[in-house]
Amino acid sequence: MSPYLRQTSIAGKVALITGGTKNLGGETARELASLGANVFLHYNSNPEGAKAFQTELKTSYPKVQVEIYQGSLAKAEDLTKLFEAAKNAFPQGVDIAINNVGKAVKKPLVTVSEEEFDELDSINHKVAFFFLKEAAKNVNDNGRIVSIVSSLLAAYIPNYSAYQGTKAGVEFYSRALSKELQSRGITVNSVAPGPMDTPFLHKIEPKEVVGHLKSVALGGRLTEVPDIVPIVRFLVGEGAWITGQTIFASGGFTTR
Repeated sequence: MSPYLRQTSIAGKVALITGGTKNLGGETARELASLGANVFLHYNSNPEGAKAFQTELKTSYPKVQVEIYQGSLAKAEDLTKLFEAAKNAFPQGVDIAINNVGKAVKKPLVTVSEEEFDELDSINHKVAFFFLKEAAKNVNDNGRIVSIVSSLLAAYIPNYSAYQGTKAGVEFYSRALSKELQSRGITVNSVAPGPMDTPFLHKIEPKEVVGHLKSVALGGRLTEVPDIVPIVRFLVGEGAWITGQTIFASGGFTTR
């Protein structure tokens, strides 16, 4: 019989979050910590910033354990080490696993170099696959797995082919894995934000394109981090009857 439990509280649970010390990952960590979840936060660079964020969370939520972990996730063994480190820090095991890692490049398909493709394929595709593999092996029964993808998976636009293609597999891996883990009560989902109001977007898109992206979404604005965090929180908490799904949250930028 499945160990699935209808639960809403994540207090006392352990959440592993990649890219968990800044931007969407950091805000997700802050939200889960505010609800009493212990957090194990991966980061790749800026150790000073990661330590400052750890101190902030510990100060704000003294009853919550906050651990940080630095490392590249480029190889499958790196993901194995990530989950091993989380389980060493939290002997009770990991209950929630959230992957935020990703990279985008905007350019015509015919101009994408092999080096650029390999980097996107590694970060968006390989890391995501082996994150799901290790999460499946290590997350506790009745756990929750969430991958951050992109609403561009439902878009018909030029110049993002390499990004869209290397992100697309995550949706299908998550669907298959959700079936494979049903007997353990574990849910597996993806969240697909719309174009986000971040320095990265403003760096690669001219003002007129940003203006268009705003014009096709609710309120005439871009997707913001606070739009996405509640969806992730819902999926790992009271929304635990949802599995095998990709939740598109783009304010109407795309639909499926």
